[in-house]
Order: sequence, then C-alpha cells, then structure tokens
Amino acid sequence: MNAAIPDLRHHTAVVTGATGGMGQVIAATLINAGARVVTVARNPARADALRAHIGRDNERRLDIIPGDLTRREDLITTAQVIEDRYEQIHILVNNAGAHFPDHRVSPDGIEMHIALDYLAAYGLMTRLDTPLRRGRARIVNVASDTVNDTRRVKLARKPRPATLDLTHVDDLADLNPQAGFVPFEAYARAKLMTVTAGYALARSFTPDGVTLNAVHPGIVATDIIDDLVPPLLRPFGAIIRRTMRTPADGAGTALRIATDPQLAGVTAHYFNQGSAAVTPPVSHDPAVQQKLLTLSEAHFAR
Repeated sequence: MNAAIPDLRHHTAVVTGATGGMGQVIAATLINAGARVVTVARNPARADALRAHIGRDNERRLDIIPGDLTRREDLITTAQVIEDRYEQIHILVNNAGAHFPDHRVSPDGIEMHIALDYLAAYGLMTRLDTPLRRGRARIVNVASDTVNDTRRVKLARKPRPATLDLTHVDDLADLNPQAGFVPFEAYARAKLMTVTAGYALARSFTPDGVTLNAVHPGIVATDIIDDLVPPLLRPFGAIIRRTMRTPADGAGTALRIATDPQLAGVTAHYFNQGSAAVTPPVSHDPAVQQKLLTLSEAHFAR
C-alpha cells in the first residue's frame, strides 16, 4: 500500500493534527521529501515535541501556527495567516480529529465532534480556496469507516450506517444535541459530514485541477482508540492495540492518496485504506450536500 514519496521540494503542505500520532508521521514524511509543512497547534508543549521530532536540520521547513481549530475565530485567523504567507498550497491533509466520550460544545456552541472532526476541515478547505487552486492542490480528508457502520461491537447483525438528517436543521448547533447523545454515533456523523461536503466541494474545485478525496486509514492505534474501546474490553486495551495498524501504517495510507503520481486527477473518491469504497447514499444526495454547505457557510459568516 505504501508507495515511495516523490520529490516535494518547492511544495507547501498544510497538515492538521500534526502534533501527535498519525499526523506527526505525515508531517515528518512530507518534510523529509522536501516539502514545507504548515500546521496548527493549540498546545505549546506538543508543538515543541513536534519540532523535536522533526529535528534541527529540518525545522526550517516546519511552520507551526498557534490556534485552536474548534474555534471559528481561530480558524478564520489561521487561514488568513497561511494565505498571507503562502501563495500556493500543494497538499492539504485534514487529519485533526478526536472522539469525545461525553457531550461537549465548542466556544461557538457547536458540538465538539462537529467542531473538530467536520468544521475544522471544511473551514480550511473553503478559507484557503485561493492558494489551494493556485497550487492545484491534492486535498485528503482523514475520515473513518464508522460512516458505514456505527456499531462498536460488530457481531452477526447488519451494519448500521451513520445518519445525517438535515430536514429540520437551521443551525449546525442543532446537530448532535445532548438529548439522546451517543458519542460514537456523534463521531461517525461528523465524519459523514466531512465526506458529504467533500463530494460537493470536489466538484467546485475540479475546473482548477484541485482534487479532494477522503480516506479511512484503517483502525490505527492512536489516542482516539482509548475512548472507542467498549468499557468491558478496556482491560484488554494493550492487547487490542497490538492488533491494530500503527500510526506509520495509517499515515502511509493518507500519504499515498496525497502524493502518489498514479492517483493524480482522481477526485471525489472515498478510500478504505488502499481501495476505493462506497459511503452511505445520503452522502451522495445533492440536496443534503447543498444544505450542509449552506449551514456551514452560515456558521463561518457570523
């Protein structure tokens, strides 16, 4: 699955979630291939750890912008800083994400899965529109196959896809409410929103040679897994982690979609690890896509 990374000198890549796990591997690999990597860090200590991981010899090719991508104001400011510094962006990997075990809202009143797992990616894709088009960028949204099955324990029954009903939704703050909140389903819905919006945005980017794809990197042993393991299985957490893909394995999947010359021009696809796969019918519904874009733009227009 993991292909050699081409020479990326004179390329600028934006990678979110680069201060830990899979994102750190993605950032380091792109830098080692010659790219300049831009990321956003909320935690100064984790930013310092990323610099140490990259090493002094490569640190000049790492640009860390302080900010919290769950905050609308921070995201807009960050995007403006990136656009001011870089005329072209050639790669955007929206890797930032988390699973929250209880109901939380962002400072803007948005449920946190939607704020981080969806709006952070949407905001950068749309607020960096001009440099992405100038760079004929390859955009990769790190998704999750929970969009196709929200069961945490998969026994003999049929898969239970994530749902996205926007019929009576007037504000993104209405989604994933506290009443009836199920963390794993909320996480899957946010990932489904990213895939759904991605299909629509891919069409708008196509005339300028920008590609946009989503990828499920496999079940990777990252911090998210600690929250996703059912309580009854947590005593076996270390054993479970050993059966999962490593962050390097997961990073290799995303990197291939972002850099493999054989995938140049491929857009509006969802990849389950190395293979093109399907997502729920609602993600392809033009009416749902358009309403989601409208609600998302309204959020950032406030």
